[in-house]
Amino acid sequence: MRGVILAGGTGSRLHPLTRITNKHLLPIYDRPMINYAIESLVGAGVVEIMLVTGGTHAGEFLRLLGNGHEFGIERLFYAYQDKPGGIAEALGLAEKFVAGDRCVVLLGDNIFERSIRPCVDAFEKQARGARVVLSQESNREHLRNLGVAQFDSNRRIERIIEKSEKPPSDFAVTGVYFYDSTVWEVLPALKPSGRGELEITDVNNWFLENGLMEYDVLEGFWGDAGESIPAYYAVLDFVRAHGVNKPT
Repeated sequence: MRGVILAGGTGSRLHPLTRITNKHLLPIYDRPMINYAIESLVGAGVVEIMLVTGGTHAGEFLRLLGNGHEFGIERLFYAYQDKPGGIAEALGLAEKFVAGDRCVVLLGDNIFERSIRPCVDAFEKQARGARVVLSQESNREHLRNLGVAQFDSNRRIERIIEKSEKPPSDFAVTGVYFYDSTVWEVLPALKPSGRGELEITDVNNWFLENGLMEYDVLEGFWGDAGESIPAYYAVLDFVRAHGVNKPT
């Protein structure tokens, strides 16, 4: 399985911090944010990785990471996204790298208390399709800003609803996605959303509509350090106090 870390975007929600660097290079406790995403994949046994980034600070990733060997990566590749076009568009840049293999896609600003290794292992055993990772969120106000799983009577996800005023459950979809090679057939058929981007939720809902999606619920803390300035500091405080990417 190959790993794809998405580390692009303008980082506008973290202005003014991101006027001088890519948000994924901002410090979280004692390391740049991107280090935690790399640690998460390498700790789960994924050691062939492509990092997709963009903007004026892309070269800083090469200076920081080099060939990746220092971080446990066997092969590290880079891709450049010319302009912000959404998570799904950024994923499309990794098609040749994945080369028909399965892939795990990780948003570089997502931080997890627990290792994602059980999710990687589960997807390797899954016959086909896709897989998402959920986290239970008790704050209903926060859920209104997230993608939330809607379940059927058999406790299977039937749809993922983005930023709903009435969230259908208290299980948010985190920034970890697993796909087989079918995803490269789905991406070209996507239509831009109202904000002009190709949305990863549309990809996931395609797999759901075709009965090809499974899920895991990851215990422990999950934070999106790129969501807002308060969220960034909440993640920083948690990492400093408790540590992350711990074995389950």
